[in-house]
Amino acid sequence: MNLIIWLIIGGVVGWLASLVMRTDGQQGIFLNIIVGIVGAAIAGFLFGTGINQAITITTFLYSLVGAIILLAIVNLVRRGSVR
Repeated sequence: MNLIIWLIIGGVVGWLASLVMRTDGQQGIFLNIIVGIVGAAIAGFLFGTGINQAITITTFLYSLVGAIILLAIVNLVRRGSVR
């Protein structure tokens, strides 16, 4: 059950982060899920919280911030600038 929750929340977080960073047209659902899960891991590393502890508004927002950070780093490496 935890895996399904990670996939759903990860997909939503990744999708929202891709909308914020304007990369939604470049990535599909699979990449959105990956970005959301890795964003949650980054949030867990940086802030000490993530969706692995409990799903609350706070952990959701931290995971979103982590996903946005991930997409900013990817944009920086790909294009040499953050959009």
